[in-house]
Amino acid sequence: MTNYARIERERLADLLTSTGPDAPTLCEGWTTRDLAAHIVVRDRRPDSAAGLLIKPLAGYGEGIRLARAALPYQELIAQLRTPPVWSPISNPVVDPLANTMEMFIHHEDVRRGSAGWEPRALDREFETTLHRNLKLIVRGILRRLGISAEIAANGLDPIRAGDQPPVRVTGDVGEIAVFFFGRQRASRALVDGDPALAERLRTARLGV
Repeated sequence: MTNYARIERERLADLLTSTGPDAPTLCEGWTTRDLAAHIVVRDRRPDSAAGLLIKPLAGYGEGIRLARAALPYQELIAQLRTPPVWSPISNPVVDPLANTMEMFIHHEDVRRGSAGWEPRALDREFETTLHRNLKLIVRGILRRLGISAEIAANGLDPIRAGDQPPVRVTGDVGEIAVFFFGRQRASRALVDGDPALAERLRTARLGV
């Protein structure tokens, strides 16, 4: 089976190289250098994630990221391109599950960070892989929000959360992935149904 996490990582590294360290991204307040440092630290410093669970340690993780961001840019991109085999989330066994969506979303963060972008045409196998990943997270996100919805990616089986859902999200699977990872304004997915719930979904803090 194709390892799209590896492919998207290479594409992202190539794009970061061509855009340079100071280009905007969809991650608020982050340049391309900041985003690259985030990925490198995620790969190589699992201790930096402690702040996600223990709020007083958030500054610890950010300090690690800022130190990595201070590296020469090409060195930073080289580290992003070749994560260590011992990494708990980027080793060859775990990589496809842990990083396919991560690399796709961050690739789009860079692509869509500046004006003039257009959605990519994804091959069918990649769309199916993204859809499989979405199934693992979308129901949990909607349950947390208390919203029932049907997620209908073009040409793929609908994902349903709740009975007789009053909201329907449609579009290409890549657009739906961007939407549910909290980049709703940069997504071309469509939300129809109950107006109040649809607007709540469009403006909610989504993601995992």
